[in-house]
This record gives sequence, C-alpha cells and structure tokens, in this order.
Amino acid sequence: MDLDLRKLRYFAAVADQLHFGRAADELHIAQPALSRQIRALEQDLGASLFTRDRHGVALTDAGRQLLADVGPLLASAHAVRRRVSAAASGSRRLTVGFRAGIPVIPAARAFEARHPDVVVDVQRIEGDDQAPMLLDGRIDVAYVRLPIDETGLRVTPLYTEPRVAVLPAGHRLAGKEEVTEADLAGEPLLWQGDPSTQPTSRPHPNAGYRVRGVDETLEHVAAGRGISFLARSASVFSSHPDVIYVPIPDLAPDQVCLATAASHTSPLVDDFFTAAQATAEITAECGNYEMWQPAGDAVAKLG
Repeated sequence: MDLDLRKLRYFAAVADQLHFGRAADELHIAQPALSRQIRALEQDLGASLFTRDRHGVALTDAGRQLLADVGPLLASAHAVRRRVSAAASGSRRLTVGFRAGIPVIPAARAFEARHPDVVVDVQRIEGDDQAPMLLDGRIDVAYVRLPIDETGLRVTPLYTEPRVAVLPAGHRLAGKEEVTEADLAGEPLLWQGDPSTQPTSRPHPNAGYRVRGVDETLEHVAAGRGISFLARSASVFSSHPDVIYVPIPDLAPDQVCLATAASHTSPLVDDFFTAAQATAEITAECGNYEMWQPAGDAVAKLG
C-alpha cells in the first residue's frame, strides 16, 4: 500500500488546526471532501487518526505518530520536486546555508576548485530554519549549530568554539575579563528555541523573552530585557554599541556541524562535505580570530 501524499498533506492541515472547517479553508477545498479524504487515509492505514466529539477534534495515538513522521516525508517530497526542477533547467548550483559567524568561503573555494562549473550560493539561516530548509530542499547543505532535530538529516560534527555572555553595556559585570555561570544566576535569559536546550540551567528562561536570530538578540539585550549567550564567532561578526561580550569559560562550548537531508544523495553534496571537513580548522580560526585565509591553503588540505 502506497501512501498518498495529497492525503498526508490534508492530514497535516487538520492536525495543525484541529478543526476540519479551518483546515478545509486553508486547503481551499470543501469540508465534506476533506473529511472523505481523511476517512480514506484512515482506511489505508487501518487506524483512526482523530477523535471527533462535541468537545472538538483531537489526535489519537496513531495520529500523533503519523504527525511526527509526516513532516520529514512531505518536506522530502518538496525537496525532490525542487531538485528535479533544477536538473531540468540545467542548473549546476549548490546552495549552502550558514549560521551567523560561520565563514563558508574556505570550503566553498576548495569545492569550486574541483567543480568550477558549479555555482555555490550561500544563504544565512537562523536556528528555527536549520532542519526545515534542509528537509524541504531550499538549501542543499548547511553549517548548523547544535541543538538541531536530526530526524531525516545526516549531521557531521566539524568543530567546537567557546561561547560569550551577551550583556547590556551598563550591566554590573560588563567590565569583567570573564564571568561564570554562577555570576549570572537568576538573570533573565533571552532564549532561542526550546528553553531546555539552552547551554545553561542557572538563569531563569521564563523570566526573559524568546528571540530569533543574533540581530534580534542584540536589540533585546541592549534594551535591558535580559542576557544571552552566543558562540564567539557570532560575536566577532556582530556588534552593537549598547552590548558587551564577556567570555564565559565554564559554559558548554558551541558545536558546529555540517548537515544535509539524509535523502539528498549527491556526489556534489559529498564533495562539499569533504571540503568542509578539510577546511574545518581554517573555518574555526576565521570565525574566531581573523578574516578568511587565501584559497590556496584550503585547496592544499584537500590533497
């Protein structure tokens, strides 16, 4: 029995809305037609996916399992469509995502030395974008920072780097050469993603704000709404007149990895992984201390 992607998209819409009427409006189909498609999917799977009663619509255990699996599956289908379209147009292009502070140029130059006919596009991404953009094919490969949901991905560690505390310029610790987690205990924390994934347990995440990206983090810190933490390379490439960076040696280091969709099997992707691994040391130094090295250094490491 083959799964019908259209039915899965309909299921995902209902699971998101937990309301057949709103899901039908979102999908631009009639509600009775949507209900029939969901019943047909339940028959295909031999399991009830939703409970429907006077209290509303809720996912069953089977529905929750399907919801966990359907996201990567639909994203993979989108990625296939993108790659086929690119191949049909004759495009020789590799799109590389990167987080703030991670230089792509060393690996890109090494890769282009072997593939001069392939254009390497680069695109900055934020933490929330990492997995979705890889899974749906908007980017082919990415320099990511952990944590990341690795479901459906191939993730290869490259290097670690220290973190810094991000403090308002007038903070009581702003003049210190370094601080500890204990120094910052109780400070409101500006957090990205799930608070449980933050690199420290001492501050109180719920007392702060959820932020998205480095620029937004700096603005909130400057306004005195809390403190945050960044990888040192991100702080090197991002500045704000009302923000101070202070080393925090006892904080867990930031892990930089290279990732691609597990379903994206391509010699070009594999060669970029090789280039990224060969130039990881150069990339780490670029991000933390200085600008990019000449391309010859990176190419030489590839042998």
